[in-house]
Amino acid sequence: MREQKNILGNIDWVLVCMYLVLVFMGWINIYAAVYDENHKSIFDFTQSYGRQLIFITTSLFIALFIMAIDSKFFSQFAYGIYIFFLILLLAVLVTGKTTSGAKSWFEIGGFGLQPSEFAKFATNLAIAKFLSATDIHIKELRTKIYAGLFLIVPALFILLQNDTGSALVYGAFILVMYREGLSGNILILGLIIVVLFVLALLINKFILSAILLSIGIVLFFFVKRNKKSIITLASYIIVIISFVFIVDYVFDNVLQDHQRNRINVLLDKNVDLKGVGYNVNQSKIAIGSGGFWGKGFLNGTQTKFNFVPEQSTDFIFCTVGEEWGFVGSFVVVGLMIALLIRIIFIAERQRSPFSRIYGYGVASILFLHIFVNIGMALGILPVIGIPLPFFSYGGSSLWSFTILLFIFIKQDSYRLNLL
Repeated sequence: MREQKNILGNIDWVLVCMYLVLVFMGWINIYAAVYDENHKSIFDFTQSYGRQLIFITTSLFIALFIMAIDSKFFSQFAYGIYIFFLILLLAVLVTGKTTSGAKSWFEIGGFGLQPSEFAKFATNLAIAKFLSATDIHIKELRTKIYAGLFLIVPALFILLQNDTGSALVYGAFILVMYREGLSGNILILGLIIVVLFVLALLINKFILSAILLSIGIVLFFFVKRNKKSIITLASYIIVIISFVFIVDYVFDNVLQDHQRNRINVLLDKNVDLKGVGYNVNQSKIAIGSGGFWGKGFLNGTQTKFNFVPEQSTDFIFCTVGEEWGFVGSFVVVGLMIALLIRIIFIAERQRSPFSRIYGYGVASILFLHIFVNIGMALGILPVIGIPLPFFSYGGSSLWSFTILLFIFIKQDSYRLNLL
């Protein structure tokens, strides 16, 4: 095995440049989102854009540090890193600071550190380590259970912090397991559950049940007329109809008030646009007002007058839409899609199963963040409060996404040593 003489020699610079461009574009839009004529200096560290420069600078040092580490470190210590961040997730429940209703932050010298952001890359390492073992086969029930536990445990700890958005991100790993051979039926089942949940909130339960029963009767004429097939079909119908009637109980008694409100906003059910629907409504106004070319840098009225809450974090895409218009939004979304495609391309060329699986984990986590964040800004998904990768303001999110990506870049740079 050849020694790697230059840690920068085998880096995929296309991926690195995409990262740098997105980070720079994110900083520009954070500057616009919180711009104040009394604080014009980009080095004003009392403002979000000034602090974001610190986060960007430290992120670059983190990236260089990762590139200097032996790539074997991440696979050898994957479980240890995972356990370490599980401990932090528990510790924050005891000593953490509550922000926006979620007890998920450590207060360190005036800055907040959110362990749930870092737990994503740690879980990705653990899943890659587990699934890449030679005696592991994803189609075995034992493997599915263990892999599920790797995801459920951190997600549960994060739910206890009242941070539902971050917990839902762990659902992205289903795409990783699908790439490794998991049956597509599970993806279909998940889609059916989501569709039924929404329909049960929109349609009278008895009418919906009658429709589902009618579909079952039609299917009866297409299945084999044997006892097993009939019992199976009847069982599915009973379970599905039962689920429809359970939805109301879950919605009213399990979900919290703000979660119910966000779903009602999405479904347009008796929404007060000056109350719970305010954020999303203002977000859509801001994006729509940008038109084709946008209003221009620092000329966004919705942005300038702070009509959209959390505009530098959860709703940063509003600034893009208003000031840069459809063209700017298209460029940003296109660049992010290109980033995902590049990651998948690189993952497929890996000689190490660990690196391939980890790469798909990176793509899956980023995809869910991008899809949900932009979807909630457009009002087509409920507001669950997760950042737009490399764009949203925040040290924890930028550092964690940087670590997530550059571990993969490091793994890829080492692939040539496996010849």
